[in-house]
Order: sequence, then structure tokens, then C-alpha cells
Amino acid sequence: MNSLRNRVQLIGNLGNDPEVLELESGKKLAKFSIATNDSYRNSSGEVIKDTQWHNVVAWGKTAEIIEKYLVKGKEVAVEGKLTTRSYETKEGEKRYTTEVVCNELLMLGK
Repeated sequence: MNSLRNRVQLIGNLGNDPEVLELESGKKLAKFSIATNDSYRNSSGEVIKDTQWHNVVAWGKTAEIIEKYLVKGKEVAVEGKLTTRSYETKEGEKRYTTEVVCNELLMLGK
């Protein structure tokens, strides 16, 4: 049952080209967002489409693959865990963000 803790799987399309950074250690970090789409019928019978955006980060070899092959609009499946971190803006405001730390990636579509 431990393998089910903090595990997320998403299939969606990249909303932008990945941003890839090379850290001083030489390790690569890739950041991108994906959109997942869902649709349902409301009580009036209308089809409602709902799009959710998810921030994704990947490290090391996965980041290298992302840098080489992924572009805006590409359909992907990602698996990883949810993490929340905080940071300060230039104005000194504390902000929080939740990200998917990707440990597996599957390229879908053409």
C-alpha cells in the first residue's frame, strides 16, 4: 500500500515549451505545464468542458529527454508525486505553489 501514497498520473498537453535549466552541479531541471481536459453534463444537460493546469518539474535524464523531444502542444503522460513549496516574490510576499515532480514520462500522439 505504500506505493499508493502521494502518487499522481496525468495525461495532457503541454501549454508551453519546456524551460530547461542547467544547475551549477551540471544537473538539469525541466519545468513545464500541462493541461488536462474533462467534460461532464450539468443538470440542464449541457456539456461542460473543464480544463485544469498542472505545473510539472523533472530532473536529470528525464529533463534531458524533455529538452530534446517536447514542445508546446505535445501530448504526454506523466507520473510522479505532488509537492508544495513556498517562495518570496521581489516585493517580499510569501507565495505557495504545488507541482508534480515527474519520475516517469511517456510521449503520446504523433
